Formats: sequence, C-alpha cells, structure tokens
Amino acid sequence: MNATAPALVEHHASHGKLLTTVDVRDCPQGAVDAIIVPTNRPWSYLGTAADVAAELDRPLVVLTSGAAAPDRAAKLARTRGVEMLVVDVSALPSSLMPRQSATTKVLGPTEFMRHTDTSFKRNLGLLVSRVVGWERVAFLDDDITVPTPSDLDAAAGLVSEGYAAVGLEVGGFPDNSVVCHAHRETGGDQGTFIGGGALVVGRESMTSFFPTIYNEDWFFLLDDAGLRRSAITGKVEQKPYDPFANESRAQVEEFGDCLAEGVFALLDDDGGFEAAADEGYWTEFLHGRIALIDSILDRIRSRGRRDDEALRMEIALRAARKRCEAIPPSLCVRYLKALAQDRRTWAAHVATFPGGTVGLRGAVTELGLVGHAAYVAR
Repeated sequence: MNATAPALVEHHASHGKLLTTVDVRDCPQGAVDAIIVPTNRPWSYLGTAADVAAELDRPLVVLTSGAAAPDRAAKLARTRGVEMLVVDVSALPSSLMPRQSATTKVLGPTEFMRHTDTSFKRNLGLLVSRVVGWERVAFLDDDITVPTPSDLDAAAGLVSEGYAAVGLEVGGFPDNSVVCHAHRETGGDQGTFIGGGALVVGRESMTSFFPTIYNEDWFFLLDDAGLRRSAITGKVEQKPYDPFANESRAQVEEFGDCLAEGVFALLDDDGGFEAAADEGYWTEFLHGRIALIDSILDRIRSRGRRDDEALRMEIALRAARKRCEAIPPSLCVRYLKALAQDRRTWAAHVATFPGGTVGLRGAVTELGLVGHAAYVAR
C-alpha cells in the first residue's frame, strides 16, 4: 500500500495582514532616544546613519567587527557633531552576555548553524539601551538610507502608544531571502515584511531576543503566544545587492527562512501558534517549500533564460533545495522550544542590569566595556 504524500503548505506572498499600517502623518508625536547600527563593513558605510543622527540630534551606537574601523567611526562622529559610542564586539567580557544559548546548542552540531554576529550586536544594543535608560531606540542597518529622518520619530510615537515594534517600509531593493527574490524575479507575487534593518522598539521589547539565525528580526517580534503587536509606517530604502552572487547565501538562509515563513504562515491563517510544535505541520510545510523552489526552477527553464543571472539563480536555488531537503521536521519543533527558553533566559539576564540613567558614557563602565569601546561626546 502506498503511503499518502504529505499535504502542501502553500507559500504566502505577504504577511502584511499581521501589521497595523499607519500613515506617517497620523502617528502620534514621539522621538527615538538613539540609533543603533550593527556593522562589519568599512566605516564609510556609517555615513547615512551619522547624517540621520546629526539631523535628529540623537546619539549613535555603532557595534563593530570585521572590516569596520572603530577609530575611523569615531572620527566620523566628531566630523558630524554626533554623540557616539563605538563598541568592538570581537573580544568582550564573557559575563556581558548569557552563556551559549539554547538555540545555538540545537543548531551547533548541524549544518544549519549561522556563523554571523549580527544577532549578538543587536542584543548588545538592547542591553546598552536598558542600562542607559532609553525608552525607544531605532535599529538601522548600514546599507539603509532614510529619506525623511523624522519618520523614525513617527515610529517612536506609535511605540509610545503600545506597539512592541514599528518597522519602516523598505523601498529601493526588496528585502527578501534568495528564494523569495528568485520567486519575484520569475513572476511570482512576493511582498516584504518589517525587519531589523529599520525597526523602532520600546523599553518593554528590550527583554526580547535576537537568535543567531536568518530572519532573526522576525523571531524577535514573537512571544510565546505569537506575534507581538507590530506596525509599519514611514519609508526607508535598501541599497542594491546581488542575492545570487554565490550559493552559500542561499544555504545559510534556508533554515531560518523555512522556519520563519512556516511560523508566519500559521499566524496569517489564524491557525494557532501551537501548531508550530507539531512535527506533522513541518513535514507539510517543508514539502511545500520544496515544491515552491521546484516551481521557480521550472519557470526559469520554461522562459528559456540562459543568461548569467538565470544561471546564478538556478545554482542558488538548487543549493537552497538541497539544504531544505536536509531539514528534519523535528529540528523545527526543537528550535522553537529552545527559542522560548532563550527568551526567558535573556529577560532574566537583562533584569540583572540596573535600568537607570547612567548616560552613554556611563554605560561603558556599567557594562565593563572599558578597553573595548570609544565614547565621543557631541
């Protein structure tokens, strides 16, 4: 007797129904207390964030590693007249963050572990904000431009009205995974969602947690019951990049993209967050994900495209498909359980730091960052 094939969970082109959309002109008055930028690129990428901080007259926190040069970033702050804290995260005291997270333990022995420090930097940004006593902060990526900086203050106004997080609409180059980019490029309907590239959060959200996984910002928006109250307003622009430059990008993204799309598909359908703990659901979802990738590959072939971009797109999609095939449904369930544990651990860790008004300079001492950070007065 033949086994019944798993059902398909169809790809959701958009999760926009989960957000409250507010015209920037209708936002209550507000103000971000600071702008936080994680970066591992040359200091010149900080120009836009420094300009925004200067126009709004707000402090800038820059969390660096890799090719970023803390001394050049500090010089940029002096040139722009911006108060800035620059932290080199490469060798911080071990007591600053909790020990190895539950989610890292789940993925550590597998091929699905993502070896980047973006989540670490964002969590550190939350900790700095807590210690300084800020109420509303804006996360900005170093490849985001902000045509109207006051849109950040508009988003902060919504946070003051009870939203856990408010993202700005990302224009310019779409902010999507490799698979979703390919879906759009081949004629599929594909939207975007809010994310850490331009996200304003309030003090209550500083106890949430960015896990080390692709789409870490989507998981930051969750609690044990589902998506915390979130909104979108204003606009920013993403600078272009090549999503198909190499197949490793697709491989690294696939587990996080599958997990996030699977969870948010449940939220879209009001199916109950509890279903995310069901291995049967993930069997169906992963089957649907492979079908999506196959449909994109079919569209590439049916259009007869043999140009360089089509070839690179196909190589990237095949890498994503292979990685998707290797994901055990049980791993999705275990990861989400570990994420819930990490949220509790992080909230308890944050609570050990006094939530005062020490000022940005004082945070250097309070967090044990002496020798790892440079403070630039306005």
